[in-house]
Amino acid sequence: MMTISTKDRDFFVAMGEPIAAWCHVSKVTQVQLACALGVSQQTLQSCEVGLRRIQVPAMPVVARTLSVSLDELFGSEVKAARGKRGPASRLAQQIEVVSQLPKAKQQQFVSRMFETIITQAGR
Repeated sequence: MMTISTKDRDFFVAMGEPIAAWCHVSKVTQVQLACALGVSQQTLQSCEVGLRRIQVPAMPVVARTLSVSLDELFGSEVKAARGKRGPASRLAQQIEVVSQLPKAKQQQFVSRMFETIITQAGR
C-alpha cells in the first residue's frame, strides 16, 4: 500500500467505495479482508476512503475474499442482496482458478471431471 497525492485521491475514493460496499453485502469485515491482504485494518480503511491505494496484485485477493469477480467489484453497482455470504468457499476459489486456465485442454479436462462426479453422485 502506498500514500497517494491529492490529485489522485478522487480516483482512489471511487475505487475504494465498491470494496467497502461489497464487504457490507458479503458480510466480510474490514479485519477479515485486511487479514487476507496481509495489512492492518487501519490500512484497509485508508484504502476504502481513498487516502491510500491498493496495489494492483492485491485486487484478485480482494475479489476472491468477497466472492465476486473483478468485473463485479469495479464494473457495476453492488446488488442489494446476494445469495452467498462470507468469503468464497474453497470450491468457488478452485472454480475461479480453473476458469482462468487455457480453454483448449485444461478447462475441458476439468469440465469432464465435474461431469463424471455429478453423474456418479446422481446414481
